[in-house]
Order: sequence, then structure tokens, then C-alpha cells
Amino acid sequence: MAQRIEDYAMIGDTQTAALVGMDGSLDWLCLPRFDSESCFAKLVGDDDHGRWLIAPEAEVTSVSRRYRGHTLVLETEMTTAEGRVRLTDFMPPRHHHPRVVRLVTGIEGEVRMRTELIIRFGYGEDIPWVRRTDRGLHAIAGPNALTFDSPVELSGEHMRTEGSFSVKAGEQVAMALAWHQSHDEEPFVLDVDRALEETVALWEDWCAGVQQVHGEWEELALRSLITLKALTYAPTGGIVAAATTSLPEDIGGVRNWDYRYCWVRDATLTLDALIEAGCRDEAEAWMNWLGRAAAGAPDQLQIMYGPAGERRLTEFEVDPLPGYEGSRPVRIGNAASGQFQLDVYGELMDALDRARSHGIVADGVIWEVQVALMEFVEEHWRDPDDGIWEVRGPRQHFTHSRVMAWVAFDRAVRAVELHGLTGPVERWREARDAVQAEVCEQAWDDEQSAFTQYYGSKDLDASVLMMPLVGFLPPDDPRVVSTIEAIQRDLMVDGFVLRYQNRSGVDGLPGSEGAFLPCTFWLACCLAMMGRVDEAREMMIRLAGLTNDVGLISEEYDTKRQRLVGNFPQAFTHVGLVNTARGLAMAAEMGSAPVPGFRP
Repeated sequence: MAQRIEDYAMIGDTQTAALVGMDGSLDWLCLPRFDSESCFAKLVGDDDHGRWLIAPEAEVTSVSRRYRGHTLVLETEMTTAEGRVRLTDFMPPRHHHPRVVRLVTGIEGEVRMRTELIIRFGYGEDIPWVRRTDRGLHAIAGPNALTFDSPVELSGEHMRTEGSFSVKAGEQVAMALAWHQSHDEEPFVLDVDRALEETVALWEDWCAGVQQVHGEWEELALRSLITLKALTYAPTGGIVAAATTSLPEDIGGVRNWDYRYCWVRDATLTLDALIEAGCRDEAEAWMNWLGRAAAGAPDQLQIMYGPAGERRLTEFEVDPLPGYEGSRPVRIGNAASGQFQLDVYGELMDALDRARSHGIVADGVIWEVQVALMEFVEEHWRDPDDGIWEVRGPRQHFTHSRVMAWVAFDRAVRAVELHGLTGPVERWREARDAVQAEVCEQAWDDEQSAFTQYYGSKDLDASVLMMPLVGFLPPDDPRVVSTIEAIQRDLMVDGFVLRYQNRSGVDGLPGSEGAFLPCTFWLACCLAMMGRVDEAREMMIRLAGLTNDVGLISEEYDTKRQRLVGNFPQAFTHVGLVNTARGLAMAAEMGSAPVPGFRP
């Protein structure tokens, strides 16, 4: 069985990523891209679905780990009665073939180690043909091949190979795994020491350009920015939502989704995190990806795309995989990519507005695309949709969706007024006012003294926290204040925010889910904007306390089990951490006053 989600750390090469547990088992890796089929899938299965273990043979009495400085080089120290070893895991910069390198270094005594390599392509289903070579092993199945370089002699058959070795203090044993297409030449033997130097230099050089604007949370925010960089698909600039699929929102339940794709919804907040931290190259690459992905017929704008902008993300279930702690099904692809979510038009317009304000977006064809998108929004903003939470129940007139339609019109007006672009600004102003008037009338519930989830609903929804954050209403508006108080009263569990209660079954799914961490960050931001900085800081302390020992965090938190749940590490949560840290740093400079113009 896989370890707890928080017991994993991530390594990556900005094209794919692997998860390594505290026990020295590499339990998840998809090659050659984030969204490729896996070759190690124990994370959502068991040992027989693929893993690579390196660990002492004797009982481990203590484990500690860290990333080496400001890098993605993972160091795990394991202590036994025999002595102590350090396991160093990293993925070097990709010159041609993706590789995973694992180094075992003796620190004290002499420790007997073991390694177990179980390769399974195709999400645990495809058993490769394995042959021994003078380098180690070569595994092949269809188009996929892996070359395993190791001085350790391995025994076993195609199902499982294993070996043992010893390390004394000062000794080092290196192993490397490289993927290639089976019809291509085998990768060359890697210079491990040089690869480690290149990897450390890449991350340290990148981090040297990050601006310190996050106050007391600087180190944690920097680790989150490193995580965002690691979740970037370097060839295109797209940022995937997470490195995993089907880690459950409810352990044992069916709320298991594939997050190895790029969400348009994440664009604005991610841009803010990158731009304010000085990561301009990454911000520009993200915006260029967004512009290419969004190009096309306005009615075909999707909420998410593949790392290179792919549109067809067909969802299917891998029946042989039992799921993380029995959480089935394991899903590949994401059917929500075909949903109609009105808010995505507002998210796109907002992101382009933010980028243009920082001089990132070139005009011309992008503005032409925006104008065409606005024509679609003008015609369809009154339509029910599937909403921000990608519900699989009936479409509704969701409040958040309408608010983001207002954002679309508002940012179109700004493009004309502030940036000198040409468009039917009077028509957009009228539509903007009409949307705002409708939301304030139809989404408000006197009994709750709050804006509710959708028109006519009595249920609350944390997505309405975006109202002051996007400028729909000011943070001191009495309706905003009472809505926030209602959310604190009815949607908070042990200091964290639920997305909604689902009393009406609006999402069309059984079971429940954990507290949604991005929404908790949104609440902290709202409190900071309202001048309630002490409350916001207390919330930030609680949220920061959920990051694991190497600074990673998932999408949700199970307050009953006191465990992280959902896909991991989650880009949107790390974005929330970075932006909230920056907002609180601004608030600290100003005292308890509201933060003007702050956008989380």
C-alpha cells in the first residue's frame, strides 16, 4: 500500500515528475510527460503496479529529509542499528532522454541496502520484457523502453528484479533510470556527478532571480514557487495542476480526478504569483501557452488543456488499479474538459488584463481573439453552466459563474479605457452593469444574509469569496461582510473552509470531501483586505502548518483523519500560499489597514 500523501516528496525535470516516499520507494512516475502513461503506479495500486525501492535491509529507526538548499534535489537520511545513509534523488536537466538518478551515500557505519525494481508500463498493466546488459537492465514493452544503469547485480524475472549491496561511510553507489522510445537508440551512460552539479546549478540559478516579497513566509513561498516551476511543462510553458491522478478527495470514495493538465482558471492567480516574485520568463511562457490554447472558435474554449494545448482529454477508468487506499476508480483523462463553464471566459480576460498591465501580452491577434470571446459571452452569459467546481449534476445559474462574466466585461472595458484598444465599450459597460444588477438581486438570500451558490439556492459556496478579490464588490460592502461571516459560520471545519455542503446533491456525486485549501487562502485574503489582518495571519499559520516536511501541500485536508487528500502537490494551493503570503507582507507594512488593490 502507498504511504500517506504527505509522506511523499516530488522530484522533476520540468517535463514530468516523480513521487518518492519516506521509505525510499519511488511510487509514481509518468514518462516522458506529466500526462503520459506511468511506469511506476504503486501510488494508486500496489507493489505489482510498479515501483523502485532503495532502502536499508535492517529496520529503519529514524528518517529525515530535505531538499538540498533551494533546489529540487531530495536528500533522505535513514538510520539503522548498523549506521546511517543518505539517499539523494533527482531528475537532471533533460538534454534528450528523461532520467531519474538515485545516489546512496554512506554517512556512518556500514549499512546493508536493498533495491527492488518493478517496471510496469501502461498504468500498471503492461509487463515489459527485461534483459540483462553490461550496464544493468533493459526493459521494453511496445513503444516504451527503460535502461537501468547500476553497479548492483540484480536477480529475478520480468515481474520483479532485486539486489543487495553495502555502503560504508564515505562510499557512494549510483543508479540511474532513463526512458526512451523502443525504436530509438539507448541512452548514453550518464556522468552522475556532472548531472548532479547541473541540476543543483539549474535550481540555484533560477531561485537567485526570485524576488523576496513574501515577508515572514519567504522560505515557504520560495519552496512553493520552486514547486510551480517543477510543474511547468518547459517546452510550452503550460503549468499542470498536479503531478498525479486520482488521489482521492475522500479516502475510499469516488471523487478521484486526473489533474495532470493545465486549467485556464488558474491563469490569473498563477500570473500574479510569478510576476510579483520576478519570475517574468515563466509568466510570459504561461501567457503564451494560454494564448495558443484559447485560440479557435469562441464556443469551443475549454476549461483545461493538455500540457501542449491538447483538447481531447478523453476520460476512462483503469479497472485493474485498486486506487489509493481503495479509492476507486482510477481515472485517466478528464471529462470536465468538455463542460460549459462560463467563468473560464472571465478568468481568461482577467489573466490577459493582468499580463497586459505588466507589459507581457502583445496585442493584435490576441485582442482579436478576446473580442470574439466577448461576443460569445454577450450571447451566453445568461445561460446555466456547470460551474467552477465542475459538478456532474444539472446545470445551474451559479453565482460565481455570473461574477466571472462580470469580470469578462469589466476587463474588456479596461482594455479599451486603460490600454487604448478598440471595441464596443459602451455595449460592454451596459452588459457589465446588467450582470452585476442581476447577481445582486438573484443570488442574494435575505434569510442567509449572504450570496448563495446559485440563483434560488439556500446553500453557501466558498467560490463567492472571489467577489471582493476580483473587484465585483468592495470588501467593506455590507453584503460582502455578511457573506463572509456566513461562510465562516457554516462552511468552516476546524479552521478550514469547505467548498460547499452539497446538501442539495448539486455535484451529482456520492460522499463528501475534505476542506478545500485554496478557498481557505481566499478567505484569508478577504480578511486581510477588510483590515482583519490578525485573523488572516492566524489562518495563514494554520495553512502553513499543513505543508509537509519538505514544504509541499495538496488540494484538500481531511480534518477528521488529519491528513492531506487530493492530488499532490497541487499547483493552485501553492499559488494561494504564495499570493496570500505576499498579501500579508503588504498588510504588515501597512498595519491593520485594508490592503488597497491587493489581488490574491
